[in-house]
Parts: sequence; structure tokens; C-alpha cells
Amino acid sequence: MTRDTSGDWADEPRAAAVPRRLYADPGLPDRVFRAVARSGGGLVLAVMLLVGGFLLYRAWLALDKAGWSFLTTAEWAPDAGRFGIAAVLVGTVLIAAVAVCVAVPLATGAALYISEYASPRLRRTLISVVDLMAAVPSVVYGLWGAFFLQDKVLPTARWIATYFGWIPVFGVEGADPDDPLAPASVYTSSTFIAGMVVGMMIAPIVCSIMREVFSQAPVGEREGAYALGATRWGMIRSVVLPFGRGGMIGGTMLGLGRALGETIAVFMIISLTFDIQWHVLQSGTSSVSSLIALRYGEASRFGMSALMAAGFALFLMTLIVNFAASSIVARSRSGASSDA
Repeated sequence: MTRDTSGDWADEPRAAAVPRRLYADPGLPDRVFRAVARSGGGLVLAVMLLVGGFLLYRAWLALDKAGWSFLTTAEWAPDAGRFGIAAVLVGTVLIAAVAVCVAVPLATGAALYISEYASPRLRRTLISVVDLMAAVPSVVYGLWGAFFLQDKVLPTARWIATYFGWIPVFGVEGADPDDPLAPASVYTSSTFIAGMVVGMMIAPIVCSIMREVFSQAPVGEREGAYALGATRWGMIRSVVLPFGRGGMIGGTMLGLGRALGETIAVFMIISLTFDIQWHVLQSGTSSVSSLIALRYGEASRFGMSALMAAGFALFLMTLIVNFAASSIVARSRSGASSDA
């Protein structure tokens, strides 16, 4: 303390505060774990880049010749110089869209029942069943769809076309709604049936993600909703669903990425065509993966390059969907802790 000219006591000038750097030696185990984690993450990125680079390298011959017409041409005749993915790309997107419309309501209801209503013992059983359904081979779903589901779904497809055929996507060319004896072959091997089968395949995946997110809803907010007089459904509507919205969207988009690349089940059901088919109930559709499976064995060198180009387009589309899903999940509140 020093006395200034006015006689008052004043603090002595202090040196500027310099923050002290803290350093803690993580130790050998932490350094090893960090190196292994970084190596694993880098390896995954390297494999992804190698796959994309390989597809682009093998597809460059066809892409260089086709140019931008590769995205707008519906015909597939590589050896004749006329090929593109317009038709198969539309079919892929429509099949995936139908699959998502089927899977999301089913998965949401199942996830809410497992996480909020089922008893602990039943919950464990249902979780195991859902996880086992996700591991069923796709060829089994394809056989089930081709030999069982298709015949059961035809009356539903006819009913939708009869009463909602004025909507262009539900129209069926060559079908007579007023003739009860009209052949049902116009409804078989359609986008609708293939989408239902793929929807059953991705529903367990979407359900598992949603269930995990719903179960992490903060206990404090749940109890707060009950304390304010909410019913169980009221608590779910005001706490669980808002908390899990990001996880629901992310799980849906991950299921969409899975649906875009499905091959065997779709190949066993659809009747492959190379026309842009917007009518989901009408027989005949196409997908990128089914095109590759059908033409791989008989393709010439240039035809193989064209198939690689189609696979590269599917790779990019799936990659974009998965990255978007990861971004949504990372930005959401799902998994955050509660201050209550």
C-alpha cells in the first residue's frame, strides 16, 4: 500500500495476469488408446476414399463418353453408346421412399412401446427380437415378399388405384377399376411391393436407433411432466418425442441409406424396365443395385465401366444421405443430459 498525493491509500500496481499453462501427462495407456482411436478413424476414411476412388477410376471410361447425359438418359445400351441412370435412379428413389413410408410409422410405434410401455422382462425379449430381425438375410425377405406378400398385397394395390388413381403417382395404366375380373398382373412386381419388402427390412434398424434415443430422455423432465399432471402419453408427447426428434430423423435417414442400396430382395421382386416409371402401383420398375446384379455377368469391358459408373452414383447418393443423418443427430438434443 502507498499513499498518493491526496493522502489516500492506493494499491500498488500489479503485473499483468498471465494465465498459467496446465499440462498433465496422460500416461502410456492414454497415449496408446489415442493412437489406436486415431488410426481406426483414419483407416475408415481411407477405406471409404479408396472405394470411391476405385469406382471412379473404373467408371471414368463410361463417364467420359456419356458426359452429363449419363444422368438424363433412361435407356441402358452401353455397347450401342446409349446409356444412363435416369430410369434406374428414379426407381431407386421411389422404392426407398415407399420403404421409408412403411418403416417409419412401424418403427416409431414399436420403439415407443418397447421403451415406454413394455415391462422390463418383455422389453428385453422385444429388444432381442428386433435385433435378430435386423440380422435376417435379405434373400429371406425377398423370398417372403415374392411368394407370400405379393399375393396378399394385390387387393390393397387395386383398392388404392381404384379410389386414389386420380393422383398421378397412384395411377395404373391398363387397369380397369370397374371390371372386377381384370387381371391382377398389372399390379405385380411393382415399386409398391418392393418398397414394402425393403421397409420391413429397414424397420428393425430404424426401431433400434429410435428406441435407444427414447430411452435416454432425461428422467428429471419425465418426472416434471408427471408432477404437472401429464398422462403417460402426454409425457411422451411433451418430453420423449421432442427430445428424440433428431434421433428419429437420423434413424430414418440411415434407414433410407440402407434402402437405397438394397439389391437381392428388390431384384427378386421387381420386373426390371428402363423407362421412367412414376406409377408406384404399376408393374415394372428398376433400381441401380438390381441393374448391376442383372447385367454384371454379361457386361463387356465398356459395359462394366458403365455399371461402375452407376455404382459410383449410388455410392455418392448413399454417402450424402448418411452424412446428412450424422449431421442431424450431432446437432440434435438427443443424448443430452438434463439439469432438472
